[in-house]
Amino acid sequence: MSDFSSTSTAARLLPGGPVAERILTEVAEGVAALRAAVLVGDDDASAGYIRIKQRQAARLGFASPHVHLPASASQADLHAVLVDFNADRGVHGVLVQHPVPGHLDYDRALQVLDPDKDVDGMHPVNMGRLALGLPGPLPCTPAGIEALLAYHQVPVAGREVVVLGRGATLGRPLAMLLAQKRPTANAAVTVVHTGVADWPRYTRRAEILVVAAGVPGIVRPEHVRPGAVVVGGGVRYEGRRLLPDVDESCARVAGAITPRVGGVGPTTVAMLFRNALKAAGG
Repeated sequence: MSDFSSTSTAARLLPGGPVAERILTEVAEGVAALRAAVLVGDDDASAGYIRIKQRQAARLGFASPHVHLPASASQADLHAVLVDFNADRGVHGVLVQHPVPGHLDYDRALQVLDPDKDVDGMHPVNMGRLALGLPGPLPCTPAGIEALLAYHQVPVAGREVVVLGRGATLGRPLAMLLAQKRPTANAAVTVVHTGVADWPRYTRRAEILVVAAGVPGIVRPEHVRPGAVVVGGGVRYEGRRLLPDVDESCARVAGAITPRVGGVGPTTVAMLFRNALKAAGG
């Protein structure tokens, strides 16, 4: 039985804000890096994310140049910017804001980037390092989830973790991360997805359930083991409205749960800056 079993009508909340503040305080104490951001096109959400990251960079003392290419930019234009950043010794970390316009190939662009300057931790070399347990930038959302669980003293080692979602940015790397031999990991991890017809059979047995399917409201109370820890990592937007994968009614069953707003998001941004600091040798 989960250590977080509860007979109360509402789960304990696991906010990401305090976790992010602790991480960012550590980053601010050691900041010495220059981080560059590349935005292509005029996607409103992406532009908003860049503004948030720019403000956080200024608060922490990062110099954060921003190259905004027009939506008509070619693949060669994007690659040229990345090649320049690779060669610039004053640039320690680079973020290519996703998504890029449909005619561009984000994965090809990522492969042009120096993997040691990849603050998102998504370069194929860095994913390989993660798989082998080698040092390197970690994917920000998975690393943020591990930090969030550790901050809120949720025991992970030896427990059954189920990840609903197999995406490259969260599901797959999180499974590798939480299976590693480390006090804040070392779990038995199962990855399941919506292509499995009976996926609730897996989620109902999870002591820790991480949802990253990208399907609004897919997980409801009947899919959650009573007392389980539930982390909502998948969201979609309908205009400015955030639509999480985990229905808020799951708080009636879960022992602990991330809030709809302010859960995994703040820790993801914090890990971005931790990667940038490490890229600068901090």
